Amino acid sequence: MTTTSSVNNASSTAALNNLTTGSGTVSDATAAQDRFLKLLVAQLNNQDPMNPMDNAQMTSQMAQINTVTGINKLNETMSNMVSQLLSTQILQSASMVGHNVLLAGNTLNVSNGVAAGAVDVGASADSVTVEIQSPGGQVLDTFNLGAKNAGRHEFTWDASAYQGQTVKIAVKASMGGKSVSATPMAVDTIQSVSNESGTLKLNLANGTSVSYTDVAAIY
Repeated sequence: MTTTSSVNNASSTAALNNLTTGSGTVSDATAAQDRFLKLLVAQLNNQDPMNPMDNAQMTSQMAQINTVTGINKLNETMSNMVSQLLSTQILQSASMVGHNVLLAGNTLNVSNGVAAGAVDVGASADSVTVEIQSPGGQVLDTFNLGAKNAGRHEFTWDASAYQGQTVKIAVKASMGGKSVSATPMAVDTIQSVSNESGTLKLNLANGTSVSYTDVAAIY
């Protein structure tokens, strides 16, 4: 009888370990609880009456299955919340189609004879220079935005005499002759939004896709 009880104890413990460690994970919380209770009842029916299961052991196992059930329910709830949030974001983002966004990048689109961009200056500078280049790297124009405080500063370039569809920019900033960090930023248009493996993407006119976190401003 003692041997039978030991085997049943081991079987119940192993089954519970499968639930808690994931080697036999049951996705449905109710099914997991039902499975464990059936094993527990079978163990109680076959235990040695002279050496019954210790109350502390039974309480411990019940506490563990309650924990597993709670975690499964929490995971299911969080998964549903993420799906609902993504659906809401996609619906909200649909209204952004056709709007312009500002994001880090050195390629500007030419639209109606104008190329629009910005430079993000890391600290105050007494000189901020923008160099306009062709896609092949030929310098088309250079102009100075003057002294600028730390932050983002927008600019436009008259591209009426330019025949291309895009230009590249290189930006430089300095204070007292010492270089200051400067990041080029480009304006592009949102053409559509999509869900890529659970991640919301904004599809731009230049053929690239970016996430919400990449966007510095929306116009």
